[in-house]
Amino acid sequence: MKGRLGTLNNYLIIYGLFVKNCLIAQLEYRANFVLGLAVELAYLISKLLYVVVVYKTDLHIDGITPDGMLMFVGTYTIMTGVYSGLFFTNFVRMPEYVRNGSLDLMIVKPISLQFLVSLRYLDLGMPIPNVVAGVAMVAIGWNAMEIPLTAYSIVLYMLFLGIGVIITYCLMIVPALLSFWFVNTGGLSSIFYAIWDANNMPMPIYGRWIQRIGVYVLPFLVITNFAPLAAMNALRIDQMMWGAAAPVLLLISVRVLWNKAIRNYSSANG
Repeated sequence: MKGRLGTLNNYLIIYGLFVKNCLIAQLEYRANFVLGLAVELAYLISKLLYVVVVYKTDLHIDGITPDGMLMFVGTYTIMTGVYSGLFFTNFVRMPEYVRNGSLDLMIVKPISLQFLVSLRYLDLGMPIPNVVAGVAMVAIGWNAMEIPLTAYSIVLYMLFLGIGVIITYCLMIVPALLSFWFVNTGGLSSIFYAIWDANNMPMPIYGRWIQRIGVYVLPFLVITNFAPLAAMNALRIDQMMWGAAAPVLLLISVRVLWNKAIRNYSSANG
């Protein structure tokens, strides 16, 4: 146990160094940093048009009011920021590592290869507009629905937000992992991005079978639906249990897939 805690501490220190190096690198080119923020802000404004339409039409989905939908859209916006900041750059680079053979140099590093390849880079600018706007939307919706602001409800919301981050990692890394077997996985990545964007509305907007697939087969809908549902006290016990089990099962599955991918890897340099 003591050894595992020591290993965990070492990896946290290494991750802290990743954050520091990425921050220094991004601040070195401040114009690019500011330009990236501006582009992301423009995308965010276009997404907010959904919110305007929802409020203007007074749309209700399965009993969820426009204020409730604001919490779902806000959670989706937060998770988009988290994904773009923590994982996107790494998953885009992974197929390149396989194709050009740079993975050879990483394999000999004395740390977990999966940790190094999938978490090495962070984008610290792009998430800012999404996270700030997402938190604001959740706060406004929370207040408008008069949900009690208790420690229990906040912890529950944050817990399912954390579960959403783990599930995001496990699902969005899959197209990158398949690059160990296939030359081009861009088409599959596009499909996953499209499924991701389907998360910007509450899941009751979809039919029953799509909801079941989105919760239990490819649990994209868990990522942005379970946290606001938990805060609204509308998450069933079986959904809570699945929300706790899904990230564990997905982490194990990704680890198994990763090990098979590495065994299948042959250096591009021969």
